[in-house]
Amino acid sequence: MKACVFAYHNIGLIGIDALIRYGFEIPLVFTHDDNPEENIWFGSVVKICEEKSIEYVTPKTPNSPLWIEKIKAISPDIIFSFYYRHMISKDILAIPKMGAYNLHGSLLPAYRGRCPVNWVLVNGEEYTGVSLHEMVEKPDAGPIVAQKKVEILFEDTALTLHGKLEDAARSMLDEVLPDIKKGRVKKISQDLSRGSYYGGRTPEDGRIDWGMSAIEIYNLIRAVTKPYPGAFGFLHDKKIIFWWGLPYERGDITPGMIYIADDKVSIGTGSGIMSPHEIEIDGLSLKGDSMLKFFKDHEGECLK
Repeated sequence: MKACVFAYHNIGLIGIDALIRYGFEIPLVFTHDDNPEENIWFGSVVKICEEKSIEYVTPKTPNSPLWIEKIKAISPDIIFSFYYRHMISKDILAIPKMGAYNLHGSLLPAYRGRCPVNWVLVNGEEYTGVSLHEMVEKPDAGPIVAQKKVEILFEDTALTLHGKLEDAARSMLDEVLPDIKKGRVKKISQDLSRGSYYGGRTPEDGRIDWGMSAIEIYNLIRAVTKPYPGAFGFLHDKKIIFWWGLPYERGDITPGMIYIADDKVSIGTGSGIMSPHEIEIDGLSLKGDSMLKFFKDHEGECLK
């Protein structure tokens, strides 16, 4: 079976590897050039294509007449999208006789849209998952082919949760690809009224509102900690990135106020306190004694 693939990120690597293992022919892969302004912590689809001698392209958009005609000439039986970042036009989706399918990083219909891994942590969810669904014009709205549920632990970050979703994606593809290869695709329509949709996130979305509860601030920190840009606040005009910290229900401190007791730093929130464990100022990482010394010099002051 001939598959045209759109892929990026680690899930892109997993998807391509799975298709190869199950005997799919891949005549062409659409992927992205890495953004030099982005922290590229994930694997390279370009590299796996070069290693496997698979033709690949990195257009700014796949939806131009040039690429539509190229895909038509390939005449794929099926299209797969694995964490590809551009919307794929209806003209392309209509080409393969078996349809086009996307692997999304949530349990659809919940968390349709962008950055589902970050959003589920920001919102304090206890589980998420991966979904393989048919692509339609509306994003992440087509019938579901397969899903795998993943538990979110209290200590999970976006990075550790990515790892869990990668394992789930690999397992899900192992289960479903043999049937797809035989032309058997079972689909269940989504009830979008029971789901949710979230847009993309920017670094500015990491700004901490100290009026939120300690647990809400913790969820933001773990959702955007390394390798993401990080959650941050300001002390006067100095930006402080909070790479890690833990919430505590006890304590009644003015939101944003720095308090030191028993050589431990506490920061007031709208409910409870936040105890920072690692911060960054002017590119310098501080933890332990160095972090304590910094905050001691600013005890009683308020973060904004």
